[in-house]
Amino acid sequence: MIRKYYFINKFDTNNIDKQDNQTSIIYRNYSLKPKDQTIILKIKRYCKKRSIKFYLSNDIKLAIKLNLDGVYIPSFNNSLKHLAYSFKKKFKIIGSAHNLREIREKENQNVEKIFLSSLFKKNKNYLGMNKFRLLSKLTKKKIVILGGISQKNLKKLKLLNLAEFAGISFFE
Repeated sequence: MIRKYYFINKFDTNNIDKQDNQTSIIYRNYSLKPKDQTIILKIKRYCKKRSIKFYLSNDIKLAIKLNLDGVYIPSFNNSLKHLAYSFKKKFKIIGSAHNLREIREKENQNVEKIFLSSLFKKNKNYLGMNKFRLLSKLTKKKIVILGGISQKNLKKLKLLNLAEFAGISFFE
């Protein structure tokens, strides 16, 4: 079974209802200052009812305070402050990287999984299959494919022997 991570910017039950319990939701609304805890709690309750894991992006203190499943640390966040925090055993820390330097940063941040991008989406972080494969072998952390996943290229994931991917457009 393929594990999936769905990035959302707003709470939309229609898109969440389409997901199975092998899909985790990562809420990454960076526009709210400060983050609206009522929306986050609504998403948490909705995901819990559907047996879907829920992660908050880039706010470890709030994720711990609200007792979420975990936190997602984006590639631009290189802080190590969270290493001093205490959290429950089931609390997961995941993060993204685009190159070897960022992979090493995520290892230092003690993430459980590294979202490596971009495999298919041809943006400034585009890696392609060969560079992606090389970078993924340079860490012992679990790798999650990020970027440009579609129904057409889903079969190519098997070539990489990876059973996890993340995205936005794939789920909408």
